[in-house]
Amino acid sequence: MARIRCLQEMPVVTSNFLHPTSRPFPTACISFGPLTTTTTAIRFQRHRPPRLRSESNCNRWLKSAIRLSLAEQSPPKGRVDTEGLVEFLYEDLPHLFDDQGIDESAYDDGVVFRDPITKHDTLGGYLFNISLLKTLFSPHFHLHSVKQTGPYEITTRWTMVMKFILLLWKPELVFTGTSVMGINPENGKFCSHVDYWDSIEKNDYFSLEGLLDVVRQLRIYKTPDLETPKYQILKRTANYEVRQYNPFIIVETMGDKLSGNKGFNDVAGYIFGKNSTMEKIPMTTPVFTQAVDAELSKVSIQIVLPLDKETESLPDPNQESVSLRKIEGGITAVLKFSGKPTEDIVCEKERTLRSNVIKDGLKPQMGCLLARYNDPGRTWSFIMRNEVLIWLDDFSLD
Repeated sequence: MARIRCLQEMPVVTSNFLHPTSRPFPTACISFGPLTTTTTAIRFQRHRPPRLRSESNCNRWLKSAIRLSLAEQSPPKGRVDTEGLVEFLYEDLPHLFDDQGIDESAYDDGVVFRDPITKHDTLGGYLFNISLLKTLFSPHFHLHSVKQTGPYEITTRWTMVMKFILLLWKPELVFTGTSVMGINPENGKFCSHVDYWDSIEKNDYFSLEGLLDVVRQLRIYKTPDLETPKYQILKRTANYEVRQYNPFIIVETMGDKLSGNKGFNDVAGYIFGKNSTMEKIPMTTPVFTQAVDAELSKVSIQIVLPLDKETESLPDPNQESVSLRKIEGGITAVLKFSGKPTEDIVCEKERTLRSNVIKDGLKPQMGCLLARYNDPGRTWSFIMRNEVLIWLDDFSLD
């Protein structure tokens, strides 16, 4: 009798959901056929009902079917295509400072931006910050990686190189780090952008350490406007840079010490026409001196040749002591310093750099290079730009 009573009442229950003023019920989930007292004609396309044993069981089952149907009709909130956003950032962020610009529609109106010395809480402020950097610093932005780091979080790794064009010497500022991009689960747009610099420890706004890092990079260097080997800055810490050099060609001869000038006239003579075809080759910078042993005693002095030159097309040196060699490039750790590079100073900088990279878990190779961006025969004062470089066996940005 309970089963018959339940079936008799069902048309009354379902008529409430089918009424025009009631919440629509998806017809794809359930349909009714003619009812009899001996069989049920309820047919389900997706869910087969359990056997009905009582009126209460009937009502509970029917409510459960309705909930399942509505859940299928309306996906739960918070479903964000994070993989799609990762691919979007790979395409969009390289346009951060070019004429195309980023896609503003991907960001909330109230997007929060923070870096160690800047903050904005609106999309307008976010875009103003980008425009200001573009105007004052002519930045070059390189995106290394984009990956999901949380349910509603994506982290990017990048390098930004900027020249402060308002100062006469146009100092170069380098920042590397990560940006944590928060995603609004309600609309799938970016609602926060927080930058962390590799060069400082205190990244919370407002960071005096971050401000000092900017000020230190405004120092004056005397650097000739000449072609240099191509490289990409992968990471800049408080103590050194990590660079990836492209291949380049050098002309070299033996030297006497890292800070010495012995042999410079011979390699300079090669590019000034003292070669097999008397071809004059444009001057480049820096002048390298390289030590290949642990004691830094076996030294060669080198001039980098223009990048459009190939070893096979270059004239032969006139002197047996001068030779051409291709450097295959690779990863280096670099420490910058200014002033006249005496032997004691260069060796001290090499020890400091080697100690720092080992402390950070990197594997430096034996020996080092001194890069002098000015004529080694001149005696510039504190504005001379110099670098000590050490080749690394391996490096990862992860």
